[in-house]
Amino acid sequence: MKLLRQFLIILIICFIGEVLNKVVHVPLPGSIIGMILLFICLITGVIKLEKVDEISRFLIDHLAFFFIPAGVALLGYVGVLKESILPILVICFVTTLVVMIVTGWTIQLIKGRKSR
Repeated sequence: MKLLRQFLIILIICFIGEVLNKVVHVPLPGSIIGMILLFICLITGVIKLEKVDEISRFLIDHLAFFFIPAGVALLGYVGVLKESILPILVICFVTTLVVMIVTGWTIQLIKGRKSR
């Protein structure tokens, strides 16, 4: 019952994000707005971390499962992907490298601030 309650909290926040997306017409997906709302609620203490901790861990542990439909959908576009494989690989490589570098700099910056 506890997991269901925690999941319901996350679903309600996500639903509010979707509604805000439709009402305000912000150029962000409703799911992203919902994540921002959840983050704000957690930071301000409106929602305590204990209220969503267990279901969050469960969802993260099973995150790969949620990518299966997207992976299967890509199979329908194999022809398009074959034509553009080189640019796609270059973009994947470059963006992965940029993310790794920025993450490293961010961690060094945070560790530097903590040591002071």
